[in-house]
Amino acid sequence: MAAQHLSAEQAIAEVKDGDTIMVGGFGLVGAPLSLIDALVEQSTATDLTIISNNVGEPGRGLGLLLRQGRIRKSIASFFTSNPEAVEAASSGALEYELIPQGTLAEAIRAGGAGIRGFYTPVGAGTDLAAGREQREIDGVLCVLQPPITADVALIYATWGDRLGNLRYRRTAQNFNPAMATAATLTIAEIAELCEPGGIEPESIHTPHLYVNRIVPSTLRLADVPGAGT
Repeated sequence: MAAQHLSAEQAIAEVKDGDTIMVGGFGLVGAPLSLIDALVEQSTATDLTIISNNVGEPGRGLGLLLRQGRIRKSIASFFTSNPEAVEAASSGALEYELIPQGTLAEAIRAGGAGIRGFYTPVGAGTDLAAGREQREIDGVLCVLQPPITADVALIYATWGDRLGNLRYRRTAQNFNPAMATAATLTIAEIAELCEPGGIEPESIHTPHLYVNRIVPSTLRLADVPGAGT
């Protein structure tokens, strides 16, 4: 089934209070900024759990949603890119779960693949492992990491066809491909839209079967953070 073609406002209309939302990007690179703007400006959904590498930057990306007080919990690897997120977490205004970056990426991949958890030595024996099962494997202490899934994934792709097949540019791949597989509803913001067949099959990173809705980006490719990296 082909993905629906919608405006950003239409695409995020079903996001509701209490939803868990995955948001692609590393910093602002590969972040679906048009979809985030629509969520900030056109939606009233609050009490959200946001799964992302970081919480945007002050007044940019997810940082805007944070300023509105609509993020209840953040599951992330880096908070220091946004001092406002650090302040909110320190004051108790923002619940947070800190997960090492590689573990976060693998937990999302596991969620999309139906894997019910995995053991990793990263974080074992530290405060990050509090409340989690730990065991020695081949003499190495490991902690059990459960899979991560979401109600909605907001992702960004440089190229996409009208079916919803996606291709990412360089470092914009970051979390986007894994997040596309791990949510009930996947919405892809696309910078350059082409007809089916416009992307060679071997160059497709995310097949259209994972993508429910596609939205044209309101940003010019040259204005996208990290477009050249």
